[in-house]
Amino acid sequence: MKLRRLSLFSSGVGFFEHGDAVTGDAQFVLPFNKNAVNDVLKSLVINDPASSPAITYHAENTLERTMKGLKLDLQKYSNTAALLNSLKGAEVEFLTPEPLKGIIMMVEHRIRLHRDSNTGMGETYISLITPECIRIISLSEISGFTFTDPEINADAKRALSIMLQARDADTMKLNLRLPAADEKTRNVSLSYVIPAPVWKVSYRLDLSLESPFLQGWAIVDNDSDTDWDGVELALVNGRPVSFVQNLYAPYHLTRPIVPLSTSGIAQARTYDSGTEPTLDVEKLMVATQLCEDSDILSQSETDSLLCSMAPSSYDEGEVLERGFYATMNAGSIETASGRATGDHFEFTIKTPVTVPRHQSAMFPLVEVAVSAEKFLVYSPVNSYNDKITHPASAARLTNNTGMKLPAGAITVYDGGTYAGDSLITFFPEAEKRLISFGEDMTVTCGYTLSEREEYCTVLIKSGVMKTDTKRISTYNYSFKNASSETKKLILQHPINKSAVLTEPVECHEKTHDLYRFEVSLPLGETNFTVVETEPIKYERNISQKTAKEFETHIHTTVLPTKLQEYFKHVVELRQAVHAENEKIKELNVQTDQLYKEQERTRKNLEAAGVGTQQGKNYLARLVAQDAEIDEIKKAIVSTKQLAKKAEETYQNYVYELYFDSTSE
Repeated sequence: MKLRRLSLFSSGVGFFEHGDAVTGDAQFVLPFNKNAVNDVLKSLVINDPASSPAITYHAENTLERTMKGLKLDLQKYSNTAALLNSLKGAEVEFLTPEPLKGIIMMVEHRIRLHRDSNTGMGETYISLITPECIRIISLSEISGFTFTDPEINADAKRALSIMLQARDADTMKLNLRLPAADEKTRNVSLSYVIPAPVWKVSYRLDLSLESPFLQGWAIVDNDSDTDWDGVELALVNGRPVSFVQNLYAPYHLTRPIVPLSTSGIAQARTYDSGTEPTLDVEKLMVATQLCEDSDILSQSETDSLLCSMAPSSYDEGEVLERGFYATMNAGSIETASGRATGDHFEFTIKTPVTVPRHQSAMFPLVEVAVSAEKFLVYSPVNSYNDKITHPASAARLTNNTGMKLPAGAITVYDGGTYAGDSLITFFPEAEKRLISFGEDMTVTCGYTLSEREEYCTVLIKSGVMKTDTKRISTYNYSFKNASSETKKLILQHPINKSAVLTEPVECHEKTHDLYRFEVSLPLGETNFTVVETEPIKYERNISQKTAKEFETHIHTTVLPTKLQEYFKHVVELRQAVHAENEKIKELNVQTDQLYKEQERTRKNLEAAGVGTQQGKNYLARLVAQDAEIDEIKKAIVSTKQLAKKAEETYQNYVYELYFDSTSE
């Protein structure tokens, strides 16, 4: 059956439609790659107004299961002797100089030794039970044989046929039978969806023309074993839901083992009655409305679905002519026609195409003047603070083609020569899109970031400070244009979701995560400032903060005058605590040093002896060191008391401190 229409989807599947005129009974063989079988079984639709189609095919384990059910297994045995030995008890008729019929008893291998040596030659013998006796005959004497059981002979032919069909393991054949009640000629069609290479797009954009020109080419691949000869080709840009379900392999459920009735009585159950679904024209109209509202089906899929649902009394032409689907708005271009299908867009090549098997081809998809404006684009998200970079050479395209353009690569030409490459994602109608294709080395870009915080409201109570502040982030962008031409630049500033843009108040364009500002760059340097204000709420226990943290608040934030005085006093109190703690650390260090000195003095005393003058000197030194250690310990105790008192003074002041900026 001739392939007449093919729709390739950008999701990696293809919709194939065959059609032909058929007279009387008809039979077709449809070969498919084994990887596509599940999709064929899931999607196959047959439209034949005069028959009830029947489809047969070999299941996935047909060869194995069929061989097990045959009386002889030609796949298991590799020679005649082994095959005959497996058929002991079967009656066979051998073609020998004298016809011989009997029942196979056994097959054995004998070695006949030569008289003059220990070497010999092997030979196979068959023991055959005949009406007269048991005959032993050499296999070499037999020129042919046949089984008297017709079932064995039939099984042998069937096994050979299955083995021949299974030789091409990657191909599965569907046998389609279309029986008819008369010999009238009728139009028959069938369609299915199978995996297919994704069709690709490449664009060419010429910016040097007065009206920028866009040209798009579709690249298709025929990796099947069938030639596409004069096929109507449609290329669908969209993302329909598509999946694989294992329908080819036989599937068996595990059933529970039920006890015999003698083991007890099964529990009684009741079941609701069911009704068989019916199909009529009214339901077809409902399905039509669903297809019109669908964002998943392409027009070709919609047509096939509706035709398959229509009563058998209608042929395909009647279904479509009776208005069971809605015609979408169609646009026209020079090289291909396009029409919207829900959220998809379908391109149909104007003339039938021919692509031989295992070959690829390119077809012009779109040729149209487009709205395009050249810009430079700078994105600080791709650079660092204070780092100098170059902006991207770019263009802002507006899709005024009347079509939804698929994603693809764009080769850009400007000034009569190659300018660079770019990529574009799915491009809906009337949408604007930036594409970049290089860097402009004559322009440099950079930025610096400064941040500060301002208190809006402050409440200090019971040692806890609650603040409403605003963090002000200032981005100072600097641009330097070294060319003599004034250039337009789009600054892409990242959006802080929790901040408010305060300078400039508005942007020229906004995406999900970027502000876009248009900046004119004459010769020389140009500065541009972006300010964002972010509200921040804090709740902190200030009793544990260090003096340095309080000093940071005083010097980096704008505080009310009275609060600054409070914080300065807090710093003084905190520094007093810190000073006493530092004294304690120093006294502890002195104590450790004296203990080490004493240890050394004891060793010297032990070496010199207590009775010597030197020993007496060491002993006097130990006594003096002990006295010094006692004095330091007293100082540590005193200092700890002062530190404790300073800490209590600090904590009491902080806890009793009350400040409310709203009442100031």
